[in-house]
Amino acid sequence: MLKLHPLPADLRFFHPAVLVGSFFGSGLLRPASGTWGSLAAVLPAIFIAQSFGALGLLIASLITYGLGYVACRIWLAHSQDQDPSPIVIDEVAGLFLALSGAPLTLVGVAAAFVLFRLLDIAKPFPISWADKSLKGAHGVMFDDILAGGGAALVLLLAQAYGWL
Repeated sequence: MLKLHPLPADLRFFHPAVLVGSFFGSGLLRPASGTWGSLAAVLPAIFIAQSFGALGLLIASLITYGLGYVACRIWLAHSQDQDPSPIVIDEVAGLFLALSGAPLTLVGVAAAFVLFRLLDIAKPFPISWADKSLKGAHGVMFDDILAGGGAALVLLLAQAYGWL
């Protein structure tokens, strides 16, 4: 059964940091907030890719990182948790980056989603280093950028070898 994460006492749902950080509430769903946030990012990513291509996804990832950084700083100032589960804007930025290396097909999108989530959850080096070493808003955001970049690299190699 789905439940909702509580918000910090000083923040309400319509606060811009909550709307951005939770990607319009998708991160408030539990369990598996990161997966819900990543799923919520798929349709916007497809729209961006169809309209602006891989470069558009790269730019969207950078913009999302910037907005997410600001939202995280505000959220973290109101929270005891230094990597709150409801913050999923990092997954959105990472998924946009992962999809920039995928063909815009059902198989390509599914492969990008699964590969990104696997890297984000398993956290192989250097993702694990970023997760453990970086603090604050960059600590929340950057490991997902590394996971998205790693997924994009694997997907580009898969295409180069004709596997996708």
